[in-house]
Amino acid sequence: MRQVIGGHDALVVVDVQNDFCPGGSLAVADGDAVVPVVNEIAPRFAIVAMTQDWHPAGHISFASTHRADPFTAIDVAYGSQVLWPDHCVQGTAGAEFHPGLRVPHAQAILRKGYQPGIDSYSGFREADRATATGLAGYLRERGTQRVFICGLATDFCVAWTAFDAADAGWPVFVVEDACRGIDLDGSLERTFAEFARRGIQRISASDLE
Repeated sequence: MRQVIGGHDALVVVDVQNDFCPGGSLAVADGDAVVPVVNEIAPRFAIVAMTQDWHPAGHISFASTHRADPFTAIDVAYGSQVLWPDHCVQGTAGAEFHPGLRVPHAQAILRKGYQPGIDSYSGFREADRATATGLAGYLRERGTQRVFICGLATDFCVAWTAFDAADAGWPVFVVEDACRGIDLDGSLERTFAEFARRGIQRISASDLE
């Protein structure tokens, strides 16, 4: 499915950070394999935004905050919250972008999940589904007509970002070989089914021209 990239297409690079790569506290299997693919495709886009998980210590999404086991879930004010190992804590090496990432022309870096009591998978809206991050406004002001998404992890932060981009009215494309998933209790299969339902297209880097 060839896609000719134009000046009004935007690339959103989601959470390619040390803690989500091998050796990190919440490593996605083969997560660092996305880095060279992102480096390859990013220069084709005139509009590039990057998201960065940026949690305070004691964040609501941390299992340690609740003295619970990681990867379990609890009910919070905005719904069910998966509890994760502490990750991407503000100012730590784990929160930094992968050192091999080369996207110097990215114009916007959006930090998310910085509120202690609300998680934020999506680059567009926090997990309460009401608090906007400002990314949609930025992309609109740049004249974005289509949104391409890559990064970590396919079935969580990439997926939620894609869902919200589609809800905002953009045609959305997920560059699959520039993503890796967690697959927690079948989450990857559910994500792909939801992509299909919402008309979000799954493509590869080789489809981009």
